[in-house]
Amino acid sequence: MDTTRQQKISRLVQKELSEIFRRETAKTRGTLVSVSSVRVSPDLSVANVRLSIFPSENAQAIMDNINANEKSIRHQLAQQVRYQLRRCPELKFHIDDSLDYIDHIDELLSKDKIDKSEERGARSEE
Repeated sequence: MDTTRQQKISRLVQKELSEIFRRETAKTRGTLVSVSSVRVSPDLSVANVRLSIFPSENAQAIMDNINANEKSIRHQLAQQVRYQLRRCPELKFHIDDSLDYIDHIDELLSKDKIDKSEERGARSEE
């Protein structure tokens, strides 16, 4: 269970990182990086950031680029939150693939639904 302080810092980091990624992805047409969630450790030193990347085909390449530029992203974040936080947390980025998972489940359910309707149609013809 997160404390109130952790929740406030999580929301602040998420808001500021979203703005940073919005500005950076505006330069690259056709790519959208959004911050799904931020979880801050109890000692407020590490922030686990879940990123949703669209289109998902480019996700790993973009994630590699983000991890390579983690220090500059952290520096930009520190400049934004310098009056709210004494120390900027270390950033750990992760891919949020929950939308891909939901699409996969929907695809499987619709396929199963089609298979069952075809099976019923075959039985009624017999």
